[in-house]
Amino acid sequence: VPERPTLGNTDYAFEMAISNIRYGEGVTKEIGMDLQNLGARRVCLMTDKNLSKLPPVNAVLNSLAKYGINFQMYDNVRVEPTDQSFIDAIQFAKKGEFDAYVAVGGGSVIDTCKAANLYAASPSSEFLDYVNAPIGKGKPVTVPLKPLIAVPTTSGTGSETTGVAIFDFKELKIKTGIASRAIKPTLGIIDPLHTLSMPERIVANSGFDVLCHALESYTALPYNQRSPCPSNPMDRPAYQGSNPISDVWALHALRIVAKYLKRAIRNPEDREARANMHLASAFAGIGFGNAGVHLCHGMSYPISGLVKTYKPKDYNVDHSLVPHGLSVVLTSPAVFAFTAQIHPERHLEAAEILGADIRTARIKDAGLILADTLRKFLFDLNVDDGLAAIGYSKADIPALVKGTLPQERVTKLSPRPQTEEDLSALFEASMKLY
Repeated sequence: VPERPTLGNTDYAFEMAISNIRYGEGVTKEIGMDLQNLGARRVCLMTDKNLSKLPPVNAVLNSLAKYGINFQMYDNVRVEPTDQSFIDAIQFAKKGEFDAYVAVGGGSVIDTCKAANLYAASPSSEFLDYVNAPIGKGKPVTVPLKPLIAVPTTSGTGSETTGVAIFDFKELKIKTGIASRAIKPTLGIIDPLHTLSMPERIVANSGFDVLCHALESYTALPYNQRSPCPSNPMDRPAYQGSNPISDVWALHALRIVAKYLKRAIRNPEDREARANMHLASAFAGIGFGNAGVHLCHGMSYPISGLVKTYKPKDYNVDHSLVPHGLSVVLTSPAVFAFTAQIHPERHLEAAEILGADIRTARIKDAGLILADTLRKFLFDLNVDDGLAAIGYSKADIPALVKGTLPQERVTKLSPRPQTEEDLSALFEASMKLY
């Protein structure tokens, strides 16, 4: 690392790491050939119980059969996975001794498959070895993993492009995860036909995840202000801060969200809108998979982890859950009003892309303008009126703050540092949106 005067030993470089991506209507039919080309002999196909009966999994099964691929199916993935559901999938993967993996589903399925691939390749590792610090040990991944092909069926997480796997850590009632470039899929098969079976609220909530991925990565702490500077490139985090390449992807994803998200939600037959949102998810994934996210995501993990009785419309689940995209977007007006005093011009640019008229705007009002634009966007799409509408009250704020504090991997990428009092105020401001 070049010797140079630094402010608190900040980084001087950034890396771009993404999966190979293949996009096109009906492209799923090629997956059998891909596995044949890889010489795969024992394939693990992962999905969840709902999806196992739907067209996307059927398309994969047809392709595997056509090309004579030997596989075992694991359809026990939990929507919004937990440490235990990860461990169950890992045990299945260890027993199967697979030489390739295929994940068909939303972020829950793809993330579970990443974890299964990682721990099957590193059988002597303890579960917490690779989990992000300070909750786990955050060890770097040095073992070679097997090829993983991800087939996303939602338009939200961008998990097919990233080296991140998120789960609920039940003991602490918070979400955390594993972040390493080594676990990113080998190939993402982005087939817009799979979005046609998505119900309205799943389209909405996954779209909100794309929205926040784009906004957070574009407004994150710049990579050259992140510290410490790693002594070895292997230690450079997957989430590095905003950078010139991630910015391009984030802004492009934001423009697509502004143009197509409402259409995709309101009309399931609008193939153009759904296909574009499927691409936007991957674009935003490339952006945040390298730049990272910050406070909306950091605060979302306890919102999901501490859920009481909320069950969202259109989700066929047997447990209470706050869908990830919803848990992220409910704090977005408060968060961007808070972060905008740093890089207000970026916040104003985002508001303009989302439809705000900024011709007479003052730069110091950037945060309020973006917050109002987001509120209007959410109101138009019938989003629950803040955290109170999904079961939280002011009495829950200390627990929500406590669950946010360990999320340093993302909260430290906020352009504006925050105290516990700041987090309390942000949760309080998010109790009611309209």
